[in-house]
Amino acid sequence: MRQENVTYFTDKEEELSNLLIAIGIPRNIAKVLVFLANAPEATSRAIERGADMRQPEVSLAMRYLMEQWWIKSRDSSAESKGRPMKIYELAIPFSEIINRIENEKKNEAKDQLARVRQLRNHIH
Repeated sequence: MRQENVTYFTDKEEELSNLLIAIGIPRNIAKVLVFLANAPEATSRAIERGADMRQPEVSLAMRYLMEQWWIKSRDSSAESKGRPMKIYELAIPFSEIINRIENEKKNEAKDQLARVRQLRNHIH
């Protein structure tokens, strides 16, 4: 039987994922991002255990993060028969991901303010 070390969220990591959730990042994406920011690499199973998530939640988050080019994956060298596991890691530094999220949120706020101005113009 293969033994695997599992990393679990600390209070600090829970706080960080909650901050991401509070600014509108979906829970599953926030948790996977924080997990990978604090682990050099991980399998989806390790993320499931460490971030207390279900497999479908991790899969959906991975799909989104891959589409954003924020994570990358590679196949593990299979020690046993069967399907090789994927190993995930951040493709860019966590600070760069936060910068991208910040820019996206700034653009969203500008769009919302522009809509409010349009509303005001219709009132007057």
